[in-house]
Amino acid sequence: MTAESVQPSSDDSGTEPLPPVGLLDVLSVAAVVLDARGRIVFWTPQAEELFGYTADEALGTYAARLLVHPEHLQVVQTLFAEVMATGRRWAGAFPIRHKDGSTRLMEFRNMRLLNDHGDVYALGIAADHTLLQRVETDLSLCERMISQSPIGLALMDPDLRFLLVNPALERIDGMPAEDHIGRHLRETLPFFDVDIVETALRQVLATGTPLLDQYHVGRTPADPDHDHAWSVSFYRLEDPGGRVLGAATSVVDVTERHRAATEADRARRRLALIADASTRVGTTLEVERTARELAEIATPELADVVAVDVLDSALACRRSRRPDNGPELFRALALKAAHPTMALRAADAPGDLVAYDGDRLVTLCVHTGRPVLVRHVDEHDLRRIARNAEATTLLARAGVHSYLAVPLIAHGEVLGALDLKRTRNPLPFDEDDVVLASELATRAAVAIDNARWFQSVRNTALTLQRSLLPAHPPQHTGLELAYRYQPAQATSEVGGDWYDVIPLTDDRTALVVGDVMGNGIDAAATMGRLRTATCAYADLDLAPAAVLQHLDKITCDLEHYIVTCLYAVYDPHTRQCHIANAGHMPPALARPGQAPALLDLPAGAPLGVGGITFETTTEYLGPGDLLVLYTDGLVETRQHPIDDRLNVLLSFLDEPHRPLEETCDLLLYGLRHPDDHDDVALLAARAL
Repeated sequence: MTAESVQPSSDDSGTEPLPPVGLLDVLSVAAVVLDARGRIVFWTPQAEELFGYTADEALGTYAARLLVHPEHLQVVQTLFAEVMATGRRWAGAFPIRHKDGSTRLMEFRNMRLLNDHGDVYALGIAADHTLLQRVETDLSLCERMISQSPIGLALMDPDLRFLLVNPALERIDGMPAEDHIGRHLRETLPFFDVDIVETALRQVLATGTPLLDQYHVGRTPADPDHDHAWSVSFYRLEDPGGRVLGAATSVVDVTERHRAATEADRARRRLALIADASTRVGTTLEVERTARELAEIATPELADVVAVDVLDSALACRRSRRPDNGPELFRALALKAAHPTMALRAADAPGDLVAYDGDRLVTLCVHTGRPVLVRHVDEHDLRRIARNAEATTLLARAGVHSYLAVPLIAHGEVLGALDLKRTRNPLPFDEDDVVLASELATRAAVAIDNARWFQSVRNTALTLQRSLLPAHPPQHTGLELAYRYQPAQATSEVGGDWYDVIPLTDDRTALVVGDVMGNGIDAAATMGRLRTATCAYADLDLAPAAVLQHLDKITCDLEHYIVTCLYAVYDPHTRQCHIANAGHMPPALARPGQAPALLDLPAGAPLGVGGITFETTTEYLGPGDLLVLYTDGLVETRQHPIDDRLNVLLSFLDEPHRPLEETCDLLLYGLRHPDDHDDVALLAARAL
């Protein structure tokens, strides 16, 4: 066979030869040809490397004498004769004498050759036995490791087509090995981020730098309904000459670890949510705000759409026995969505009062006092969730696929329900969600319960207080009057502040401002008794100090109450104003053309101390002079010195001719804060 007749192997196109495989270079396989007498007639460079003799030293010599120890000559000659005579091949390991004098074990394959003239030759192919054994062991080890390894392994060519897939990867992918072979990576990869994986593999092929322990999540054909997680590593494969053969991939299924980590992370988020709820839900004693806080904290961690609905009877603090299957009247308090959705149009707007029939799920929730869970919502379920057919259609179009309602229960009473829906969140509600939602609902229900009772008691006390204050005092000779009462915004009960304008004989007018220390219905009732007594003593035409003296005796009989009071009588004919003070804040006087100032009055002791003498002071009020009486709730705060606050009060009186109603509003809104803890009585009188 001539060199010209040998055609290289080619690829599928038949135009390019395939690159050589480097294994033969690693093994350094030598070829030696002997003639019929055993003389060496061909000697390859690999034979020189293997045996140590050059071609000049080996050619023409007898192979047995050159390479075989004397004690092995008889065996070699017998084998040589048998191969030459019968043509039977011989294979095995045999000790060879190296040129350096050492003995080396070689692996041989011997066979007979014939040329076109009928001449007989012997071909010996040899390689180092130890090297072959190591390669054989490595191959066996690799094969066993690949086939029996629990780690998924795959080999791919430079175009990322599968060449080999082990059984573990078959199980991971849920696809037989033969379905992998020849297919591209993206055709079989179960990962969601296949583009990222392919890019990473091509980078490994280009740089040779492996990528280790890459975390990926996906779903396989064997389990398409559940997420699985894998730790994937990529390596580049090269032959001894550095030629890139392709890539190897190892895949470790870490699904259990992934699920455990996911559950742990979920538990941490839920604990954080509960901890957050303890600080964010129930920050005020307002029912509506508490409901909004609950809806906000449940979105989007727990649900995509959240509604808080409270029974109207609960808001009215009426305990009524509910029917087991009858309708219920709900007041919608809060509505929150994690994203724009038409499900909001299907829900009741905050403030709406809506009746739900007994077959609705939210009604079932409050009737039973137990959560209602619908993991996978169907059309029938939507009809029991929505208020009407239109809302049912909207919920379906919004993609509501899971529903949960938990009752709001406080002190054994069902107040309403927390209504939860999922649209974008693909996971259905489960029992863990029920536990979390119930915990949030319980915390919020206690806050709502406190808020509703607070509002009820506050409304009662405020109604009582307002009923005891003068409604619309008539105009009095020589005086222009304006007045305000404002309850505290940050406390659970109203206080005992009051004002009064009492007509006296000879066109005189009594001006009164008082403050019963304490709050609630008792303080309001005490205020009412003192106001009545003040009116009675005023009718006796007593001096202001004498009126306070009598009020002090009455207050001493009213348990432990302490009261401050300012009593003034204005005579428009003499323009004199007689004032007595019982431990009250000094009134402010603003005269046209002068800086406003506080009246310097004897402070006196509060009413209820007993045995105290009060003094009457006289002030002149000219035309346009403005006298402002007020309780301490107008100026006292926890953050500012009282002197600073009094200066601020005086600064608002810099225009005595300002309309009195405007002056009262300016004082209230300029000095008051929503978190103030005291109520305010304010009385402004301008001399005409």
